[in-house]
Formats: sequence, C-alpha cells, structure tokens
Amino acid sequence: MIPVVMPTYSRADVVFERGEGPYLYATDGRRFLDFAAGVAVTALGHANPYLIKALTEQAHKVWHTSNLFRVAGQESLAKRLTEVTFADTVFFTNSGAEAWECGAKAVRKYHYEKGDKKRTRIITFEQAFHGRTLGAISAAQQEKLVKGFAPLLDGFDLVPFGDLDAVRKAVTDQTAGICVEPIQGEGGIRVGSVEFLRGLREICDEHGLLLFLDEIQSGMGRTGKLFAHEWAGITPDVMAVAKGIGGGFPLGACLATEKAASGMTAGTHGSTYGGNPLATAVGNAVMDKVLEPGFLEHVQRIGGVLEERLHGLVSEHPAVFKSVRGKGLILGLVCGPAVGDVVAKLRANGLLSVPAGDNVVRLLPPLIIGEAEVEEAVGILDKTAAEISGEMA
Repeated sequence: MIPVVMPTYSRADVVFERGEGPYLYATDGRRFLDFAAGVAVTALGHANPYLIKALTEQAHKVWHTSNLFRVAGQESLAKRLTEVTFADTVFFTNSGAEAWECGAKAVRKYHYEKGDKKRTRIITFEQAFHGRTLGAISAAQQEKLVKGFAPLLDGFDLVPFGDLDAVRKAVTDQTAGICVEPIQGEGGIRVGSVEFLRGLREICDEHGLLLFLDEIQSGMGRTGKLFAHEWAGITPDVMAVAKGIGGGFPLGACLATEKAASGMTAGTHGSTYGGNPLATAVGNAVMDKVLEPGFLEHVQRIGGVLEERLHGLVSEHPAVFKSVRGKGLILGLVCGPAVGDVVAKLRANGLLSVPAGDNVVRLLPPLIIGEAEVEEAVGILDKTAAEISGEMA
C-alpha cells in the first residue's frame, strides 16, 4: 500500500521537533549538529529570533494578497537586491526550480523580442541540477532525473562542465544563452574555475548570448561573497536564487538586467504565491543579517578553518575521505566508501550532512557557525572515519 505521503524521497527515520541555531532535536531526544541546513536553506540557523520577529510581525498584518496588487515587501527586497548585484529587476518565486524556469523563459524571450526567433537553445552542463520540473530535468539530462519522464523538452545542449572548447563548439546560430552553476552542488561540489566563468562571459559577449547563472545553492553568502560568481569578477545577465534567501521560508527570485528582462512584460509570467508578504518579510530580514558588516568575512574565515580541518581528515583517513572540494561553507568530502553509508553513519553519530554526486558528502552548515561547531563536526567526522576504517580492515 502506498504511503499517504507520496514516497518520492528516501527519508531517514528521524523526526525533528525543534531547532536552535546550528542544532536540531529529534522527537526521541537526540541532538544533531546540522551541517545540512535543509540543503543550504537555513542559512541563519534554526529558530533565529530575528527571523521569527519579522515573520510574526507580518503574520499579524496580512499574509497574502496575490500579485494582482503591489506588495511592499517585494518592492523593498527587490530594491535591496538590485542595489548590491548586477540586476535591475527581480521576479519572486516560491522555489529555486521556479526561479530557474523564469530565467530560462527570460533568455528565450529576449531573443524573440529582438526578432531573432531561432535563438531558443541554451547550453547546459553535465552533472548540473536546476530542479525537478520538466524544464529543469530536460536541461540537466541526468539519467536519475529523467528516467521515466520522456519525452523531454527540447532546447538544451549539454557539454562537459569546465570545458570552454566544448562550449565554443556547441554555439550555433540557434543558441540563446549559457546556463551554469558556478559551483555544482548536487553534482558533487564541483567548483567552476575563475578562468572557466570568465571564459563563459567572454563567449556570451562574443556571440550575443545571455549568461544565465544558477546560484540557488551557492548564493546568499554561502561562499563568503553574496554570490559565488563575484569571485571571478564577472556579472551574469540572468540569475536564479533561492534556498538561503528565505532562511527556511519558501522564497526564490529571478534577477535580471533591464536588457535581459526586456521581454518579460505583463502576462508573460506569473505566480500566485511568489513573493507574498510573509515570504518577503523574512527575505528582508535575511538580507539585514547577510549584509551586516563582517558577516561575509565571517563566512570566509570560518569556511577556511573548516576546509583546513577537512584536509587534515583526508590525510588521517585516506581510505575514507579522498579529497576536499568547495569554497566558504559549501564544502564536500569525496568518499572512498559509498556516500550513503557515510552519511548514515555520520547521522548516527550526531552530524547531519547531504549526499551528492561523485560520491561526495556535502557539508552545508548554517552561515552563523563558529569554531566550536567546526571542532565538534570535525570530531564526529574523525570518529566516523575511524569506525568505517575499522570495518574495512
């Protein structure tokens, strides 16, 4: 008999009843150090008092009006986002996949409005993950995502991640844009090099294409910059954002330049719930914290401390941990044993993490962690690796 909750996830047998900062507490009394953060979502930790205050104050006023009317929280949050990024305009959504879909539509509509209607194709990259809508899985084309869901949507040309020559060969007179994650999260914390990202910008400029970044997981301070592409000194034309932007409340956004969004006029796109008063109240509160002086520098510093300690674990347990990937507080450990087994053993020892492609354990803690939490996490990783090494002997 099928469960009442559709069984589309392989869920761990644990139920959390409350959280506080970087910790979660299960119904059976166990405490966990949360280095999953809801897959990079609870960027400011659990039950953050500042976010609670923003949400409850708004909840006493108005929850939802639809986008048939102006939403004050949208206007203020959009203004703040455009002031600190490349963008001139923002469309708010409920999720990352929706933000990505908006971006893909904007890329196509831009060329359509220019009169170049054959430019509909978008170059994408192997091991990418943009969500689970039909459009997003068609763009990524990973077997585990697309099996059973054919026919896929046409319009995407897949090339190896990091291969600029392959990108150049893929450009045709039908190419509209290039879509890339600066750091592939689901794909195994694979970091796009500065040279790669700059090369993509140059290719787009050379051929009149739009550069469409997916910063759903790598954005909102996770690397120690507000957005990961800033490390390469480039700017996109369109960008999908979500996860940390709402600190746990469903919120996403598609950011674009005026040029790139020129075709997105009344009636071309919409969302009933997207950017409602509750969501944007929390989004503004998240921005308050992320933009505080010293916040991003803290992420850089703590991320450096954690990365250094992870390299130490690789040296101490080479059969279990093979290498370290990532930047800031989006880090991954490439594993020798099956990653699912490693994640399960870490959880049994009190540390939550996330599996990813390339047999990688993702470590995505709240951005508010300090050195004490780093040491606690490394202690659990060390203990777990020793246990696994003993089993392998």
